[in-house]
Amino acid sequence: MGLLLPTKHSHPDKTVIAIAYIAIGRLKKVRIEKYDDLLSHLNKKNPDSNYLFIYAINFLYLFNLIKYHIKTDSFEYVGP
Repeated sequence: MGLLLPTKHSHPDKTVIAIAYIAIGRLKKVRIEKYDDLLSHLNKKNPDSNYLFIYAINFLYLFNLIKYHIKTDSFEYVGP
């Protein structure tokens, strides 16, 4: 529960929403990015993003903002 909904003990930069925000910002700029490149970009911005990466990707996928391409192992921004 603490990963998505912050509590008074949660650090704002260590939540799924914070990592998803950085990821969606990057994908809006480049439109398509490989899995490893996106993870690398997130780790540069927030070193603690490694364990939240999959949760953030799932969060964005559930809101139909990104699409995953298996052949190229990349994410594409498909939101508005």
